[in-house]
Amino acid sequence: MRNKTYNKKKILVVFLCAFTVILLLVARLVYLMIFDAEYYQKKAEALHEREREIKAARGEIVDATGEVLATNKTVCTISVIHSQVKDKEKVIRVLCDELSLSEEEVRKRVEKVSSMERVKTNVPKEIGDRIREHELEGVKVDEDFKRYYPYGDLASKVLGFTGGDNQGIVGLEVKYEEYLKGKNGTILTTTDARGVELDGVAEDRVEAVPGNTLHISLDYNIQKYAQQAAEKVWKEKQADKVGILIMNPKNGEIISMVNVPEFDLNDPFTLNEAFLAKNSADGNLSPEKKQELLNQMWRNGCINDTYEPGSTFKIITSSLCLEENVVSLSDRFSCPGYRVVDDRRIRCHKVGGHGSETFVEGVQNSCNPVFIDIGLRLGVDKFYKGFQDIGLMERTGVDLPGEAGTIMHKKSNIGPVELATMSFGQSFQITPIQLAATVSSIINGGERVTPHFGVKVTDEKGDVTEEFRYPVRKNVISEETSASMRTILESVVSEGSGKNAYISGYKIGGKTATSQTLPRSANKYISSFIGFAPADDPQVLALVVIHNPEGIYYGGTIAAPVVKDIFENILPYMGIQKDKRLMSEDELKKEGN
Repeated sequence: MRNKTYNKKKILVVFLCAFTVILLLVARLVYLMIFDAEYYQKKAEALHEREREIKAARGEIVDATGEVLATNKTVCTISVIHSQVKDKEKVIRVLCDELSLSEEEVRKRVEKVSSMERVKTNVPKEIGDRIREHELEGVKVDEDFKRYYPYGDLASKVLGFTGGDNQGIVGLEVKYEEYLKGKNGTILTTTDARGVELDGVAEDRVEAVPGNTLHISLDYNIQKYAQQAAEKVWKEKQADKVGILIMNPKNGEIISMVNVPEFDLNDPFTLNEAFLAKNSADGNLSPEKKQELLNQMWRNGCINDTYEPGSTFKIITSSLCLEENVVSLSDRFSCPGYRVVDDRRIRCHKVGGHGSETFVEGVQNSCNPVFIDIGLRLGVDKFYKGFQDIGLMERTGVDLPGEAGTIMHKKSNIGPVELATMSFGQSFQITPIQLAATVSSIINGGERVTPHFGVKVTDEKGDVTEEFRYPVRKNVISEETSASMRTILESVVSEGSGKNAYISGYKIGGKTATSQTLPRSANKYISSFIGFAPADDPQVLALVVIHNPEGIYYGGTIAAPVVKDIFENILPYMGIQKDKRLMSEDELKKEGN
């Protein structure tokens, strides 16, 4: 009896357990069918959907005049869907002919069992249209976009370029990627269990959103002319490279930035022939060597490379000394052709010396002994502090990637000799953009502006979505010192070493420089000139840097004329007209007035 009761209890427990399990399963089924039905419906649909990407058009880059510098070309991507191909041999034959591919390569892709196999990308639209006309089953022709630069090598190291995925790699293309890139769309097609698209079922499309337009301060016309001027002196002097930087010293807008030799933006992975000739004895390059040369070719020397500025730095030394009242405009100096500092003889560029001269005449003559004297008067502490206060120890913040910083002695390592050579622009290194930004602050009344290209961003309707603002640091020098420097630097052009930059009817300010590269024994020089106009109200500043010119290498002889040539052409274009009061009767007659 006891056994029967026990067995009945056992059966009841088993029954209850089974019932509970069944109840839970039913509850789960109800939940899945009612409450989670939408989720699993989407999962089921996904199994029968094929997704193809619609590439978004990248935003354009537009110059200050509205000229389009970077845009897009419509290209096609050719793909095959293995399960839909009906006439394999015809597909192979047509794709071989139209795409200029080998039969082996095409057959490999056509016969590969996959949901979709890409055959070729960046196919010209006209070829894509021809393939579409063949109406080949299983062949998809999707439109895509390829970056296109209408002016080839113009401002190549500024604009930069994109990769195969239309993503920015260098230059403004990568700096402003978040604004320029669009949002890709999709095409969804319904298939059966075998992956064959169903007839009569409409495609679902999520349209692509194009990128925004980037407006920059660079002026196409000025850039074109500056690049021509750079190429001319580069070829004439057989120089390694030439950099030209033109900017508005009042607000930091960069109007032009040239780095010759430039490269073809539409074919950035092909080495420039002239560049290759300079850097390789033969064309047989290993992949590693080629990549090294490509990196060099893409490099923007105006912001990525440092150099000893030489005598153009005397502008900064003069400003610091005037600020600290260690020199006045009328102070007199004697130049015998050298100065002895700690038993080291440091010579002037004029072997016989300049004799007796005022401070202003010392600047006009670019006399090293004068600057050694005032640098030593200033002292290490004030020199170093001035260096920091004026912004030379910080990067400028220019909106291009890879800006190099200043290479400078530690303060503790600066002795009298180092201080003497630093005073006339040697034994430390800065970038051209740093020099231009610092000189701008000296001539514009003492405002440290941020050099930049980006102005604003607009959407496809033309509405402004963002205007860029850049830091400005006021009172890095006094207005009084700034006014004095403008006057002094104007006299350098009208009376001194910068006379080859003189233009009748204009007040031009500027400073020449000739510096030697390291090691000194290599006898390689950098010739440069920085100029601005009008001298009494600077609206444009230009810096020319010529690396390792052959023959005559003095900045006043070969760099100053380049700035003169540029100013003669761009000043009227910018609306800066000649002042006839500054012209002699002979000059007026020559002008036809």
